[in-house]
Amino acid sequence: MDKTTVVLGVIGADVHAVGNRILEYSLKQAGLNVINIGVMSSQNDFINAALETGADAIWVSSLYGHGEMDCRGLREKCLEAGIGDILLYAGGNLVIGKRDWPYVEELFRGMGYDRAYPPGTLPETAIIDLEKDIYKKGDKNWRPC
Repeated sequence: MDKTTVVLGVIGADVHAVGNRILEYSLKQAGLNVINIGVMSSQNDFINAALETGADAIWVSSLYGHGEMDCRGLREKCLEAGIGDILLYAGGNLVIGKRDWPYVEELFRGMGYDRAYPPGTLPETAIIDLEKDIYKKGDKNWRPC
């Protein structure tokens, strides 16, 4: 059985690579297949990588505060590409200015993201959520190894 595959990258003009590498390492340690498309990635880069690899999830990072703008419309583009049911996660410093996290989380849920995480979230938290979400989608076989 194939491993669960995650496309990981930093969206928009964001060049914050350290968190991206930490996530990649953590996902690989959990036994997942990671396709890291790196920094300054467009929505199309994420979608193309997901299509090419048959990914189960897309994990979008943004630390420079423009995630709200950069991430808007990704679910719709996934639908157009025929992968509308792919799991979408976003994390980091996703908005400019001080906003309460419940507001930001609801904003991203409204944009079609399955999960959104504030800065400082441990990778293990999102990995556990991924396992739960894959199970809920009906893929009862979590495939880390």
